Amino acid sequence: MHMKNTLLTALAAAVLAAPASAATTINGAGATFPYPIYSKWFDKYHDAHEEVQINYQSIGSGGGIRQATEKTVDFGATDGPMTNAQLFKVDGKILHIPTVLGADVAAFNLKGVEKLTLSGPVLADIFLGKIVKWNDPAIKKLNPAAALPEDSITVIHRSDGSGTTYIWVDYLSTVSADWKKAVGTGTSVKWPVGLGGKGNEGVTGLIKQTPNSIGYVEAIYAKQNGISYAAIVNKAGKATLPEIENISAAAAGKKMPRDFRVSIVDAEGENAYPIASFTWLLVYDVNPAPKGALLKDFLRWMLKDGQKLAPELGYAPLPEKVNKMVAETIETIH
Repeated sequence: MHMKNTLLTALAAAVLAAPASAATTINGAGATFPYPIYSKWFDKYHDAHEEVQINYQSIGSGGGIRQATEKTVDFGATDGPMTNAQLFKVDGKILHIPTVLGADVAAFNLKGVEKLTLSGPVLADIFLGKIVKWNDPAIKKLNPAAALPEDSITVIHRSDGSGTTYIWVDYLSTVSADWKKAVGTGTSVKWPVGLGGKGNEGVTGLIKQTPNSIGYVEAIYAKQNGISYAAIVNKAGKATLPEIENISAAAAGKKMPRDFRVSIVDAEGENAYPIASFTWLLVYDVNPAPKGALLKDFLRWMLKDGQKLAPELGYAPLPEKVNKMVAETIETIH
């Protein structure tokens, strides 16, 4: 009897000593464009909420849309909003939740040239294979003081489905009728010329190791890797860089629809950086417990505390009006 009581006492002590519940894991996948800020957010949120672990796979927006559609993740992420046709395939309803604003840059590797100015039409012609030399008159006109070489241009682009690509080709389609007709817009397109790299990481690596190359990456990848990137002539005719205030300026003049699916490329405004975009989390409007409630709490945290972390990583926080709209949408999640 004494042994039985001893065993029961030990068992009770073990139960009381055990954690009330293990950490709940929330799984997401998608865009590489916002990966630096998402990685920071998920770590910071876990520090304050040890009961929640958010795992995120940086696989590209195409993969994020696919996995969200197939419901193999708890949330997806994309830089190119889902089309009506894509949303129609979803069993249930997916909400687009804007998180931050970021920018694509025209990153280049050109010996002897650190500063470069390019325009949308010139970029379109480079990526169409119409401009093939660095000393082409169209590039020289924008950079009269630069020592542009006669070397051939090597174009670098994404090989995977990508929201970074969507932003880039959305911009090129807006500023070039030839691009719109020949290639168009999408997270994945048929490239006329160039070499492909997987993810922002892959394109960044290819640019660094390929002399005389040019490609597009999310701004933070170029900044973190010390790659040069061009100033882009905006709609007002001003050469602009992807500074936080210039990215914010691109969103200032746009009216935000209730579903948040909007393009802000080639925006109005003297200082607006022209290759900017919102990036979105793809969240189901109905989520089972406990993950649904925990994800909803993270989204609230993201709007209140997470936004403060955006500028240090090169992203622009959501405009105040958009933040309030997103907060209202989050509360509709069941």
